[in-house]
Amino acid sequence: MTSAAARAARAARDLTADLPVPELEELYRDLHRHPELSLREHRTAGKLAARLRAAGFETAEGVGGTGVVGVLRGGDGPAVLLRADMDALPVAERTGLPYASEADGVMHACGHDLHVTWLAGAAEALAAGRDTWNGTLLVVGQPAEESGQGAARMVADGLYERFGRPDVLLGQHATPGPAGLYPHAPGLIMSASTDVDIVVHGRGGHGSRPEATVDPVVTAAYLVTRLQSVVSRELAAREAAVLTVGRIEAGTRHNIIPSEARIALNLRTQSEEVRTRMLAAIRRIALGECMAAGCPREPDITLGSTFPVTVNDAGTDAAVAAVHREVFGADTVFDPGPAMGSEDFPQLALGSIPYSYWFVTSTPAEVWEKAPGDGFEEKFAAVPSNHSPHFAPDLSVIAPGVRTLVSGALALLAPA
Repeated sequence: MTSAAARAARAARDLTADLPVPELEELYRDLHRHPELSLREHRTAGKLAARLRAAGFETAEGVGGTGVVGVLRGGDGPAVLLRADMDALPVAERTGLPYASEADGVMHACGHDLHVTWLAGAAEALAAGRDTWNGTLLVVGQPAEESGQGAARMVADGLYERFGRPDVLLGQHATPGPAGLYPHAPGLIMSASTDVDIVVHGRGGHGSRPEATVDPVVTAAYLVTRLQSVVSRELAAREAAVLTVGRIEAGTRHNIIPSEARIALNLRTQSEEVRTRMLAAIRRIALGECMAAGCPREPDITLGSTFPVTVNDAGTDAAVAAVHREVFGADTVFDPGPAMGSEDFPQLALGSIPYSYWFVTSTPAEVWEKAPGDGFEEKFAAVPSNHSPHFAPDLSVIAPGVRTLVSGALALLAPA
């Protein structure tokens, strides 16, 4: 008896046999040349919306700010949502690509241009083959993933009240690694992220008279150093977490001791309990260092953007992983364990809608082969990562990335 995964894989191969790859490549190059920051994705959204309309989707723009939603109804059956994020990053591109960013200081350094291309191709293929499946297909171009706002804004703007609540969600992300792998995890796959801003208050003055001041720069330096001990000395070895200080700002001139210093840091955790303990440690250390320095007031500590953990529904992910094995080969799908990266995709699930989220490796073969190191982990650490100014996915992953979404959707939609 032919398995459901094999049937879905066969249908996916049929629907994607004649993908317009050159056209999709040109769409990708165009999106890469014209990156747009969070909640400014007007051009990108317009490109996606136009393709959805042409494919026969009921299409809406401006959802949650700049979000795009396409709906294609195909009779009785489950409602499956496919999502791609659309925003770029404030990164100056250094890839040297002929289609490099033309926007000053802005780059698609995380692959969201690739995500939109995959989504457009998958939506068009599924629309062309609508006689092969039953159900409802929701296609979502989501803004502002990088700032952690987009998914929540779309939900707050009536995403499901206006377009219907899906039964299952599917999403994917480009990642470093030799092109041609599709990592899946049946549970936790991405971590939670929390931004923290700290303002250290001192007493400013002339650099020649430090005795008349309370130097917030020195206090901030001690604070940054002390914070590095939270993970190494306050968490058990079995508890995974990362604390990164991403920015320190203070002062205006060489000989002026400023009145305040600002520190921006980020936490990555895989449980709420660890996150709570780390935040308590940050507060305790910040208060202690400021007290020890004689600061005139306590530091300001503010929580910023927060991303939830991404935890796949085991049954849903097993179904999608099975069809990916059928399409691409058993050796291409494996469990990488949870990553420390974060996503706002789970906010679309409202705490109850099952979902599958997986990765598509995208490093060009020649880049991977030239990377220093003998094993996978050494090379993985050496090739350009997401958010790097050198991040440049291989164009060869465009067609496979479309097939992952098409086959995943067909694994969950009812066959005709």
